[in-house]
Amino acid sequence: MSIRVIGAGLAGCEAAWQIAEAGIETELYEMKPVKFSPAHHNSNFAELICSNSLKAERVESAAGLLKEEMRRLGSLLMQCADSCRVPAGGALAVDRDAFSEAVTQKIGNHPRIHIHHEEIEEIPGDGITVIATGPLTADTLAAQISALCGGSLSFFDAAAPIVTAESLDMDKIFAASRYDKGGDDAYLNCPMNKEEYERFYAALISAERAPVHDFDVADPKVYEGCMPVEVMGQRGQDTLRFGPLKPVGLRDPKTGHRPWAVVQLRREDKAGTLYNLVGFQTNLKFGEQKRVFGLIPGLENAEFVRYGVMHRNTFLNSPQVLHSDYSLKMNPNLFFAGQITGVEGYMESASSGMMAGINAVRRENNQNTLTLPGTTMIGALSRYIAAGSETNFQPMGANFGVIPPIEPHIRDKKERYAAFSARALHELNEMMLANQLSQY
Repeated sequence: MSIRVIGAGLAGCEAAWQIAEAGIETELYEMKPVKFSPAHHNSNFAELICSNSLKAERVESAAGLLKEEMRRLGSLLMQCADSCRVPAGGALAVDRDAFSEAVTQKIGNHPRIHIHHEEIEEIPGDGITVIATGPLTADTLAAQISALCGGSLSFFDAAAPIVTAESLDMDKIFAASRYDKGGDDAYLNCPMNKEEYERFYAALISAERAPVHDFDVADPKVYEGCMPVEVMGQRGQDTLRFGPLKPVGLRDPKTGHRPWAVVQLRREDKAGTLYNLVGFQTNLKFGEQKRVFGLIPGLENAEFVRYGVMHRNTFLNSPQVLHSDYSLKMNPNLFFAGQITGVEGYMESASSGMMAGINAVRRENNQNTLTLPGTTMIGALSRYIAAGSETNFQPMGANFGVIPPIEPHIRDKKERYAAFSARALHELNEMMLANQLSQY
């Protein structure tokens, strides 16, 4: 008795772990390092591409609630993330190399997980399989999935650049978190006055972009959550100042005033030797990135260890083809997990892998599959992918808008979100007890 998992990204690793921990032999297939996607470079599993942030940590936030639900369900990814954290204010951010290495070691050392480094080009026709090949599924398998599911959608995803700490001009940069939350070592801040911002903005929106190769660019869809900074900037001169460059909650200690705009840098590693430019996903040419981002105060001589890149994302029209347990409507022995399902975000992807793995086990054991209550964040996301718009389906990350409201309505947002979280965790615990999920 065994279950296949195809893909060792965040969702695939979580699915494999859940299956193996349930006592079932797990055949995990990963094409790296035999073959890499256009955006992957690390041979380890669970590689983080866009950012090293796993979003807000407070359990009263949507992202924090999701992570707490995963912890209670025995998430491998959360265990590794908690052990590899770096300072990030109110967010959970990780040393991305240490995180991937930790996941790889856990998976590789599990006695019931058998790793196969090879590319899968055909959808298996027998047994139970979890497909977690991600938004960059290799072309041959992607074509098979597309044919099986009646077509798929594409959009573009962009990653932010990373610079070395020693190359920063700290005379122009100050350390602080917004509203002094999380300590001063969480973020570095590059303040801009009005003149500096306008000079940077003019250079940004006129800079030359890199050509996108190897995939169709006839009608690209850019997902809002990872929109290139140059695309966002074209929406208006002040769009960035009210977005990733917003100065609220920050005061420059040199002037005592709030800057006109602020570029934040977040730690990439525990040692604090590398920083990424928060919100600066981009598809500018590498030379243009160095020129334009060099106009940011403190980054004039920045050394870029990784420039921003853009790559293709592919996801299913899940409301047409998937159940809320992540199984395929036309084949209940075939599960999908990760961003290919239309959940958006690192932990959102991992949570779908967790549920696909749990349900693959239940299918193997001739038990009814599970969908968590819609009041939980994991349950709400799985219901969204099964019941969203079939004509305009778009990826969805954790947010309280997908969770049913509490009656009577709580007007104070902070109190309302706290109530959402308390209800979710209570109902999750009740369901775990009723369905013996504690074994996972």
